[in-house]
Amino acid sequence: MPTSPPAVLFDVDGTLVDSNYLHVWAWLRAFDAEGLPVDAWRIHRCIGMDGTTLVRTLSGDAGEGVLERLKKGHSEFYEQSAHLLGPLPGARDLLRAVADRGLQVVLATSAPEDELAMLRKVLDCDDIVAAVTSSKDVETAKPKPDIVQVALDRASATADDAVFVGDAVWDCEAAARVKVPSIGLLSGGTSRAELLDAGASAVFEDAGDLLGKLDSTRIGALSGHSTG
Repeated sequence: MPTSPPAVLFDVDGTLVDSNYLHVWAWLRAFDAEGLPVDAWRIHRCIGMDGTTLVRTLSGDAGEGVLERLKKGHSEFYEQSAHLLGPLPGARDLLRAVADRGLQVVLATSAPEDELAMLRKVLDCDDIVAAVTSSKDVETAKPKPDIVQVALDRASATADDAVFVGDAVWDCEAAARVKVPSIGLLSGGTSRAELLDAGASAVFEDAGDLLGKLDSTRIGALSGHSTG
């Protein structure tokens, strides 16, 4: 018998909270402030990627000073739009349904602590969250698998007793690298085909759609192994 219940690892941005396009706006403003024009669609393609990797990908040969100013600018512009943050349809009910099944709810995010605090306030589900990760836990986040491994360790779970729910190809790729099955959601703006190609075992519209079909997913299968 496992020492801990199986774990469902959740990305937060774009998966549980409708924040991806606010991140696009914030990055767009930050790049513009540095005189580095970047198309919004290119930024969106990188959302969910490690912040430093995103900046390097989009800024070309910009120096370290520019990179740091871009990240600081993003944080400031994002905070300005924080009042627009809201949970995605079914997100809170999904988390509670997972907890009610005796599974661990783990927020496996690489968001900085200040952003994470805003996201957790929006979700208002801390009472059922078993573990949380943040950017301070790893040097480089998704698509590298480190944050997924940290989440597993915090939950005292193995890849065989876990599943990752995310909205970006980076989520699915990171999970696959530590052999954790993943479920994709379209709520972050990534296509079904791309999520499947990245390794998702199934793809749903959003958290609410997944909630209505839990029994057909890896989450349903893990419920049968719960010690709760």
